[in-house]
Amino acid sequence: MLTLYKRNQSKILLLLAAFLLATSLSLMLGQVEIPLAGTVAVLGYQLYLPGFGADDFTLEQQSILWQIRMPRTLIGIMAGAALAVSGAVMQGIFGNYLADPGIIGVSGGAAAGAVIAIASGIGFLNLFYMPLFAFIGAVCAAGITVSLVMRQGKIPVMPLLLAGVAVSIISGAFTAGILTYINEQKVQQYLFWMIGSLDFRRWEHVYIAFWPISLGIALLILLSRHLNILVLGETEARAVGLAIVPYRLLLLLIASLIAATAVCVSGNIGFVGLVIPHISRLLVGPDHRLLLPYSALTGGTFLLLCDTLGRILLCPLEIRVGIMTAVVGVPYFLYLLRTMHRSS
Repeated sequence: MLTLYKRNQSKILLLLAAFLLATSLSLMLGQVEIPLAGTVAVLGYQLYLPGFGADDFTLEQQSILWQIRMPRTLIGIMAGAALAVSGAVMQGIFGNYLADPGIIGVSGGAAAGAVIAIASGIGFLNLFYMPLFAFIGAVCAAGITVSLVMRQGKIPVMPLLLAGVAVSIISGAFTAGILTYINEQKVQQYLFWMIGSLDFRRWEHVYIAFWPISLGIALLILLSRHLNILVLGETEARAVGLAIVPYRLLLLLIASLIAATAVCVSGNIGFVGLVIPHISRLLVGPDHRLLLPYSALTGGTFLLLCDTLGRILLCPLEIRVGIMTAVVGVPYFLYLLRTMHRSS
């Protein structure tokens, strides 16, 4: 393991530098620019570090940085990391580099749960209700997908993919049906969430997402050796005594949970789970012991850069991060399809 990290030490250090740069830009840039010295002073003061006092920054800088940009940045890091790691795990399980977290109905189920909360009015009662309904919808969709194809303790990959497509279509039809009967204000709220965005995130959203995503990613990294064995195929996995179905179910469950958590706090942000694992795999190779943590850092960095670019590109107008990731992701997705078609 140490040899693996030492061999890619330069790439890891470069990624860490890019991550710190993306985080700094996310905190500093926007409609009100905060200089680096003011940013460091606010963070040092809020974290009770010695040497930082209230005289080093203005109240406006403190309010903007700590109450608005800091939660937004943390949600961007966690959502990007969760979607990227979930995508890497599902690509490994399915043996298909075009797989992403939405392939087993997670995104469609989350959208259905969110529209139920909005249509019933529950989403207006408390900040936590709509993310909760989105999370329940995502987990239920993933559970239905797996239960449809599981027979005699086995989960065939191709039927699982087809079942995921079917569940996503049904969820989409259900969502569209509800949208036709609710008023315009509720439709706008749903569309605002569906596009995917990091603005108006609060510390409450950070509290919702932190433990499920951080623990889920940590567990997936601990299970990365088992995922490496599963990628080799069922024959090889049985030869080394690995219980295929329990581990495949466990990996799918954890990957679905962290993706569902990311979707419920940031909306439906596409292409991160598809593009980032593939880029990370090209840089550090297919070994999931390094691929998963590298994907997590790359996903968080990518989402922060897209969000920051969307904020400053047409300032004071803002381009939602879900649009920015699609603008970057779609061309790469088409390139990936073309490359795979040529190689086949």
